Amino acid sequence: NGTLDQNKRKRAAELRTIFTRLGPTFIKLGQGLSTRPDLCPPEYLEELAQLQDALPTFPDADAFSCIETELGMPLESIFSSISPTPIAAASLGQVYKARLKYSGQTVAVKVQRPGIEEAIGLDFYLIRGLGFFINKYVDIITTDAVALIDEFASRVYQELNYVQVSVSGHQSYDIILCLQEGQNARKFKMLYADKEDILVPDIFWNYTSGKVLTMEWVDGVKLNEQAAIERQGLKLLDLVTTGIQCSLRQLLEYGYFHADPHPGNLLATPEGKLAFLDFGMMSETPEEARFAIIGHVVHMVNRDYEAMARDYYALDFLSTDVDVSPIVPALRDFFDDALSYTVSELNFKTLVDGLGSVLYQYPFNVPPYYALILRSLTVLEGLALYADPNFKVLAASYPYFAKRLLTDPNPYLRDALIELLFKDGRFRWNRLENLLVQGSKDRDFSAKDALQPVLKLLLGPDGEELRTLVIKEAVRVTEVFTLCTFVDTYNSVPSFMRSLIFNGNGALAMSSAELQSMMELRDQVFRIWGLLRSSENFDPALLQPILQILQQPEARSLGGRVVGGITQRLAARLLQQVLRMPMAPTSSSSALDTR
Repeated sequence: NGTLDQNKRKRAAELRTIFTRLGPTFIKLGQGLSTRPDLCPPEYLEELAQLQDALPTFPDADAFSCIETELGMPLESIFSSISPTPIAAASLGQVYKARLKYSGQTVAVKVQRPGIEEAIGLDFYLIRGLGFFINKYVDIITTDAVALIDEFASRVYQELNYVQVSVSGHQSYDIILCLQEGQNARKFKMLYADKEDILVPDIFWNYTSGKVLTMEWVDGVKLNEQAAIERQGLKLLDLVTTGIQCSLRQLLEYGYFHADPHPGNLLATPEGKLAFLDFGMMSETPEEARFAIIGHVVHMVNRDYEAMARDYYALDFLSTDVDVSPIVPALRDFFDDALSYTVSELNFKTLVDGLGSVLYQYPFNVPPYYALILRSLTVLEGLALYADPNFKVLAASYPYFAKRLLTDPNPYLRDALIELLFKDGRFRWNRLENLLVQGSKDRDFSAKDALQPVLKLLLGPDGEELRTLVIKEAVRVTEVFTLCTFVDTYNSVPSFMRSLIFNGNGALAMSSAELQSMMELRDQVFRIWGLLRSSENFDPALLQPILQILQQPEARSLGGRVVGGITQRLAARLLQQVLRMPMAPTSSSSALDTR
């Protein structure tokens, strides 16, 4: 009857009210939904966005009393001024703007909601009971629901403790300070704030306790306020791309990542930096899984579904005693359809949903860290969709993946690179060119980093198989350059001299298609060399270590085998030309006999 559309705004407001009334646990659920325009209509997005910082506040007198109790000092001895009311109310606390008395520095003071532990404890007690019910009776969900709930609950409880005090011992008690949100912020700053476009606020430890957190004040605009961002002369997509690159470093480089990146925790500063806030909910990606994820992307690009299925062992999705062969057809059915375009054109949610349908059919157990990774990346893609409905997070991620494959010396990634570049014993120059083009878009890419690990692997004790492939390719490429140079020289000779030199016959017995293929390969190699030289850190002096490596006995042996192979190939072509040469002279022809 059309009433569904008419009531959208009303129902969205009701849902926001319900989430607010149900408390912090459901508020966090609503915060996640508020960044997904592909899941919720605009009316719902606008209403749920109010859950970011327009939440009910608790009395200011209670907050100020908490500050004095926790820090052990009167309010006026700590701050020269403090806002009389909170400037924002988060799901677990509220924030005041203040000025430190000793330094005059502007700070944000976060005070925990009273009774929050009991409220969240009750939520998770009830939700966990539902998890046991799901595990026992809902067969379609193969993931351990209780484990996922426990992981989320543990993160929320960590967020509650700005400085957590744990007590150990039987007769005597050793007080151990386990810094939580404050320490998380310090670690995050140490790992990721080295980039000039990332800002992480400092923590003031002398004014921080279990329920009070004092940190540097950051002026900025939330990432879902596109108009306000553009008024500052900034572009939302540039900031989201910065966020994606930083998230990839978090997930795949150091493995320590921000697990709650909703718009209220991501600010665009007037200087164009992306500021991260609220470090209560963090998680870690296991080291083996970091490399397995990158390898999984390579296998997806190559459509190697058997290798993709085996990746689930390393990702801890499957027990090693599970046979993955039945999973391969399901992966092939989904990805052959999804990859009808390039991988970079895939929507991240489409990929997640497709994998999800596969996960439900087989005995997968999705580890908690993976669910948090998906949440982190889907939130960023959701933010980008505000500015560009066609934005693809995988396309924005390509430069990072390319750089890691080309520069990371980790054996797993080196094997993945070889797998990507070689197929059926032939080197795929187009893949290398594409990797260099994409990798050069990453500001940290350097040609010298890409060359050194490859050469060490090539001449190392485990590189015999690779050396064989490289020798074959070196023969092919050198032959191409030799023949193309010969053809170029032939074509530059005046036509009357060609008939004298070659007796009226083509220079070489070669088809037009073969010549075209050789010319394209030569041009591609030139383009690749140009990409390497255009790298910011490229310097001929950087090749000195390569020359040293080439002086090793193995390298000299390799060079001799290359020369021998080229000589054999050229001799065979010359013999072929002699045998095909007619007895009587014919009319002048082009550089190639294209019969």
